[in-house]
Amino acid sequence: MKNVKFLLAGLLAFVGAASLAQDFSDPRYAPWGDTPEARKDNLFASNFLKEAITNRDYNGATGYFWTLVRNCPEASEATFIRGASAYSNKVAMAKTLDEKKLLLDTLMMVYDLRVQYFPESKNYGKAYVLDRKAREYMTYNPSDRDGIRRYFREAVDAGLESGYDKLPELTVIYFSNLCEDYKNDSVYPDEVMAEYERLTPVFAGDDPVVAESKKQFDNAFGVSGAASCENLETLFRARIEADPGNLDLLEQAVVLMSRAGCDSDFFLSISEKYYEARPTSQTAMMLAQGFQEKGYFDKATRYLREALASETDPAEQELLYVRISMVELAAHRIAAAAEAARQAKALNPENGFAYFILGQCYAASAANCPGLAGQAAYWAAYDAMSQAASLLEGDSSYQQSAQASMASYRKGFPTTEECFFNELKEGDRYTVNCGAATGVVTTVRPR
Repeated sequence: MKNVKFLLAGLLAFVGAASLAQDFSDPRYAPWGDTPEARKDNLFASNFLKEAITNRDYNGATGYFWTLVRNCPEASEATFIRGASAYSNKVAMAKTLDEKKLLLDTLMMVYDLRVQYFPESKNYGKAYVLDRKAREYMTYNPSDRDGIRRYFREAVDAGLESGYDKLPELTVIYFSNLCEDYKNDSVYPDEVMAEYERLTPVFAGDDPVVAESKKQFDNAFGVSGAASCENLETLFRARIEADPGNLDLLEQAVVLMSRAGCDSDFFLSISEKYYEARPTSQTAMMLAQGFQEKGYFDKATRYLREALASETDPAEQELLYVRISMVELAAHRIAAAAEAARQAKALNPENGFAYFILGQCYAASAANCPGLAGQAAYWAAYDAMSQAASLLEGDSSYQQSAQASMASYRKGFPTTEECFFNELKEGDRYTVNCGAATGVVTTVRPR
C-alpha cells in the first residue's frame, strides 16, 4: 500500500509540475471548464479517473467520473469509456441482486450519456455505443428478455441509420434472440416476420463474412417456428411477383420453404424457376420429392434423372437410382422401377433397398404371367425380399415389411402337385421367363 501511495504521490507531483507549465487560458482547454482554474481541476480529475481504472479502484473512479460529467461532459469521450469500464466491473462484483440491478441501470445511463454528448464520434458513433450497451445488458441480465430485445433493436436501428460496419453481426444476435423469444411464447409471429423482412437487406452483397451472417440469420428464422409455409408464402409471393428475375430472392424463398417442408403449388413453381436458372442436384431432388408427394410422378422422375445425369459421385448415383426406382414403382411402371433398382444394385450389391424394390417389382409382374411362369416369379420375389430383410437389419420398419412380404409371396408358390406335373423337383434351379424377373435364376420350392 505504501508503494502505491508513493507512486501516486509521484504521479501527482509530476502532474502538478506539468500543470504549472501549462497555460489553461489557452482556447484549446476550453472544453474542460469556463476558467483556467476549473480547467486545471477537471484535467486533474480526468487523470485521477484514468489512474483509478488502472488500479481497479472502481469506487474512486465513479466519483471522478460524475465530477467530470457535471463539470465538462463534452471535454473527452474517454470520460465515458472509463466510466462504463468502472460500472461494468462494479456490476460484475455486486453482492446482491438489488445492488446489481441499480449498478446495471447506471451503466446503461453511462452509455446513454456517451451517445448524448458524442453521437458522431469519428470511430465509435451511436451504433457502436448502443451495440456495446445491448451486449453488456444481455451479459448481466440475461433473464430480462424484453430489455434485451429493446436494447438490441435500438442498436440495430442506429446501425441502419449510420451504416455501422458490424451491423450484420449485431442483427444476427438481435434476431436470434427474437426468434428464441418467439419459441418461448414471448413475442407474436407477426413481429418475427416483420423483422425478418425489414432486416434482410442488411445482408446484401458478396462479402463472405456477411454471407456467413446471412446463413445464421436465415437459420434462426427457419428453425423458429414462425417460418410456417403459410407465413412464408405470404411473405414472398408479392415480392417475387414484383421482381421475378431476382435469383437471390428466389433462392431465399426456396431455401426457407424447403426447410419448412412446404409442398404448395406456389413453392413448387418458384422452385422450378430457380432450378431453371441454377440447376443443382440438390434442388432437383427437392423438386422430385415435392412432385412425388403430390402424385406427379412424371415430373418427379424427370428431375431425378436430370440430377442423375449431372452426378459423378457413385454413392450419390446409387441413392438417385433408388429414388427413381421408388417413384417408378409408385407410378406402376414396373419395368422402369426394376431397371433403376438393378442399376443401384450394380453400384452397391449390398444395397438392401434395391432388393426391396426388386422383390416388389417381381411380385407385381407375376399377376401378368400365366400358370407356372407367374408362380416362378414369386420365387424370385421371395429371394429378393429375403436378401432385403438381411441387408436392412438396421431399419426395423423396412425389415418387418420385407418379412411380411416374404410370407405373402410364399402363398404364390406352386403346390407340390403343380411342381410334379411340370416335372420340377424341389431344389432344382429354374430361370424365370416372364415379367420383371425374366432371366433371374431361382430355386424350385413348393408352397
